[in-house]
Amino acid sequence: MAHSFIAYIDEAGDDGLNPDRYRVPGRGGGSSHWLTIGATVWRQSRDLDAVRWAKEIREQLPQQKKHKPLHYKDFDHAQRVMAITGLCDRPMRATAVIANKPIIPAGMYEQKNQLYHYMCRYLLERLSWLCRDMRPMVPEGDGRVKIVFSRRRAMNYDDFQHYIQRLKDAADPEIRIHWPVIDISAIEAEDHGSRFGLQIADLVMSGLTAALEPDFYGNVEPRFARMLKPIVYSRGGNYLSYGAKIVPNADTIPLTEQQREFLAIFG
Repeated sequence: MAHSFIAYIDEAGDDGLNPDRYRVPGRGGGSSHWLTIGATVWRQSRDLDAVRWAKEIREQLPQQKKHKPLHYKDFDHAQRVMAITGLCDRPMRATAVIANKPIIPAGMYEQKNQLYHYMCRYLLERLSWLCRDMRPMVPEGDGRVKIVFSRRRAMNYDDFQHYIQRLKDAADPEIRIHWPVIDISAIEAEDHGSRFGLQIADLVMSGLTAALEPDFYGNVEPRFARMLKPIVYSRGGNYLSYGAKIVPNADTIPLTEQQREFLAIFG
């Protein structure tokens, strides 16, 4: 039987943890202060609808961008507003795990992809809860979610599947993934440009992260997070534990007044 849901997973930021290489306002280059890994989710039966959503955004772009994959980083501010506006009322949900990297103790994640794997565990928890919660409203399919990652060059997805299987086999009560909805064998990775769902995930995750990651001038943009709130997963009005999870706890992170607006939006 077909999957009930499909989830496209992308990231915003990078997983570099060298404290000497974080971006400094007014300078080019450097590593991001935040890493977001998140999923946009909709019914499997709506996957062709998502192609239309993305194409409608692309048709509004200047001619030189109309035939290129949608990438938040390639858009100017007005184009970002247009794209987010075109997504924030669609029948989808988003869930994201957002890590503040400078507060992570040195040496905590030394192995390749270790931070990424750790965050994916948190993401899969929330993705599984979302699909479990939505199942009564989505009777078609077998209740499981098809998971598609935006391919990372340094990532071995066979190894990632084995990592998820080890989490399942561990039967650790601290791992709160609702396993009946997760189809480990169907996890795959595709190039960003090959799937419109991945391009939508890029726009949503980058839009959320813009409220926390300082730009060249040291400013953040909470507008997109506010616009995207209607599609962000929550339970009983709780967003910060479900669809907009900050790690470690936001109370331990030294946020600027601008960044604290993210908590005001989702708190």
